[in-house]
Amino acid sequence: MTISLRQARVRYGPLEALHGVTLTAPGPGMTVLLGRNGSGRSTVLRALAGTVPLVGGTVVWDGTDITRTPAYERARRGLCLVPERQAVFGSLTVRENLELAAPALAAYPQLEPLLGRRAGTLSGGEQRMLALSRALLAGARVVLVDEPVQGMSRAVAARTYELLGSLHACVVIAEQRLPPLLRASAPIVYELRRGVVVFSGEAGELERRRTP
Repeated sequence: MTISLRQARVRYGPLEALHGVTLTAPGPGMTVLLGRNGSGRSTVLRALAGTVPLVGGTVVWDGTDITRTPAYERARRGLCLVPERQAVFGSLTVRENLELAAPALAAYPQLEPLLGRRAGTLSGGEQRMLALSRALLAGARVVLVDEPVQGMSRAVAARTYELLGSLHACVVIAEQRLPPLLRASAPIVYELRRGVVVFSGEAGELERRRTP
């Protein structure tokens, strides 16, 4: 259960966002993409999901080249992308959003009193919980999440990382900084700057490099 980019290049108009990025996310387990805004971490997730095309390189899933496989087909095969924004259907209720994935309650107890509310009226943190609940309920083989704990309290963030870490799936999350809650679990980490991978290794190795 592995998904990879090999020498991937992505352009947005005349600007190249990824410059030959190569990385591998094995599963079950968690891989963390680090980088500031504009580093290319969100574009990596979109390239893996097929929502942006490559102008060079390949996407490989379990040994099969899926570069030309459309996003909807990747989703049908078990890939789930939770983008940073617009990750829920705002006009539907919380319950209706959840039922798109499975006829079950949310992974977060905080959402149960909100099941009748329109998703678009929820706070940012509540929308993240809802989007992640759908991903957790879907039984996906590959789960890609852009800034999973944005707007959440520390306790809910800890719960989120615990849930993602418990999935029997290849989980790839994009963060601006390495979350303290993940440092002890030694996930695989890739750091990007301006569309280039500048570090790959375990979390502990990255921390040692940054310690004077």
